[in-house]
Parts: sequence; structure tokens; C-alpha cells
Amino acid sequence: MNYKVKGALKKSKKYFVITIILWLFIAIVFVGPLAYSIHQAKLMDDNMIDAFFNQFSTNVISPFSTLGKIFADGIAHEYFSLLFWISLLYLIFVFIGISKSKPKSEFEDIEHGSSDWSQNGEQYRVLNRNKGILLAENNYLPVDKRGNTNVLVVGRFRFW
Repeated sequence: MNYKVKGALKKSKKYFVITIILWLFIAIVFVGPLAYSIHQAKLMDDNMIDAFFNQFSTNVISPFSTLGKIFADGIAHEYFSLLFWISLLYLIFVFIGISKSKPKSEFEDIEHGSSDWSQNGEQYRVLNRNKGILLAENNYLPVDKRGNTNVLVVGRFRFW
């Protein structure tokens, strides 16, 4: 099971920066105007839905000034509360994305013919890393080895 977590994190490592940038974008451009528009719509007693959409459309145009208004009007608690719930929803979607990228098997992205099947240099008990008959990258079958040095090649030779 551990290989699935490692594989999922390895596959999605390059998307973490994009995920953080997208979260910052959502926090500034979407959550700030949303929280301030909800607050302004609550202050107006007439049609709250129309007031919300009118305020939201004007607040989205200038998100940084809206953030300033949030802290100036003292509704930072509402902003951070809404930011917490939207961030929680965002983390659920990120977790679903990472879990969808997990490998199906332990050997999913391992190149055929590579030495990724061994760990911590255990292949060098039999092979040599410097010279001999080339088997894979940094893996050579030594020619001066005693005993059986027969090589079985599994696969096919392709050329176009």
C-alpha cells in the first residue's frame, strides 16, 4: 500500500505549486468579494439576492480593494470563516485528484529492462556497475565472473 501513496505523490508533485497558486487566486479573487457581498446583502433589508449579485459583480472587479474593505469594516471573521470552508472543500477535491493519480500496481511506471526492480544496490551482488556486457543503464554483466554468465533477453528488437 505504501507504493501507492509514494506513486501518487510522485505523479502529482509537479501540480502542488499550481494547486497553491490556484488556492491563493480563489482566496483573493473569489472568497473576498463573496464574503463582502454576503455582508453587504445582509445589511440591506430589501431583496437580498439581487443586492448580493449586484454587490458581487462590482466587488469581483476590484478584489484587492474589497479585501481592504473587509478588514476596514471589521468583518475579517466572516471572511476567514468562509475561507476555511471553501479551503476545506478545495482540499477534498485535491485529495480526490491525488488519490486518482495513484498507480494501479507496484510496477506501473517502471521501464522494462531497467534496474528499478532492485533496491539499495542489491543488483550489484550479481552485476557490475562499471564494465561488462550492457544490460541496462548502470548495470553490466561482468565478463570475468566465475560461474554461469548466460544472459536471457526477454522482449523484442524494434526498429523503424
